[in-house]
Amino acid sequence: MASKKAKKPENMAQDSAGTPERGKPSIAEREEAVLRLWKEREIFQKSLAATDGAEPYVFYDGPPFATGLPHYGHLLAGTLKDVMPRYQTMRGRYVRRQWGWDCHGLPIENLIEKELGFKQKREIEEYGVEKFNQKAADSVLMYDKEWKEVVPRMGRFVDMELSYKTMDPTYTESIWWAFKTLYEKKIESERLIYEGYKSMHICPRCETTLAISEVGMNYKDTKDISVYVKFALADEPDTFLLAWTTTPWTLPGNVALAVGAEITYAKIEHEGKRYIVAKDRFLDVMKKGFGEKFSFDGGELAILKGKDLIGRAYTPLFDAYASDEKL
Repeated sequence: MASKKAKKPENMAQDSAGTPERGKPSIAEREEAVLRLWKEREIFQKSLAATDGAEPYVFYDGPPFATGLPHYGHLLAGTLKDVMPRYQTMRGRYVRRQWGWDCHGLPIENLIEKELGFKQKREIEEYGVEKFNQKAADSVLMYDKEWKEVVPRMGRFVDMELSYKTMDPTYTESIWWAFKTLYEKKIESERLIYEGYKSMHICPRCETTLAISEVGMNYKDTKDISVYVKFALADEPDTFLLAWTTTPWTLPGNVALAVGAEITYAKIEHEGKRYIVAKDRFLDVMKKGFGEKFSFDGGELAILKGKDLIGRAYTPLFDAYASDEKL
């Protein structure tokens, strides 16, 4: 008689090696269990208490904008910001970790302006600057709840309850203290702080400088203005050099054409006229000028190098310079 195969219990899973393990939770469940354990047993607080009084390790953490939700960039940087303090803690150093909020005024102002439907700065003055500032201050921690859910879920050890805000007077005073200390170092101050100049993007509406991230917020794909132009060769009737430019407004003052000395060009005949264009691009270029139905009616007349074209003369598109007339 054949043996009957035992049925696997429903609560039995398999590990990565394929070996059944009874009641093994999923990866997500194990993650949540560890986070609960850390919270219930106050592991972060105990790690601080265990090193209290030891040599401190100061870790400066650039805080995120209070007006934005956490995204991939925050998660990646947050992981690195968690690894270093943990490493120093394991080495016996005391690492205080305090959460912070970057309350940079402009992003918050923009949010409030959008909320109130303002289009111009004078509308803020009409609304009331003090009233507007208070509304902006009240909105700083609009995403506080979301951050407090995501950051602990990353497994990061940081005190989010005793957080600082860059708009707090105490924070401002600490910045002035730092500069005062640098100034008092006198000789060393020349290498610790310096005055310089830097090219910056300016917002024409806000009349303030823009951060790189803010400049990138307005990137978008647009169709560039460009034209294909034919230049008639002066010594060869009905023969044209084809060129492409994204600055058609410069054509009235055009005095030269650029060719690649080693680029291969083809002289193509179409409807009784000849066109010189880069061999590898001639089909696309000709279709741009004569439509998608363009096809050879005479075939290739000649193949030549760009150096063969150097010195050839062509008729200017605009003859103002040739006739000495003023534009």
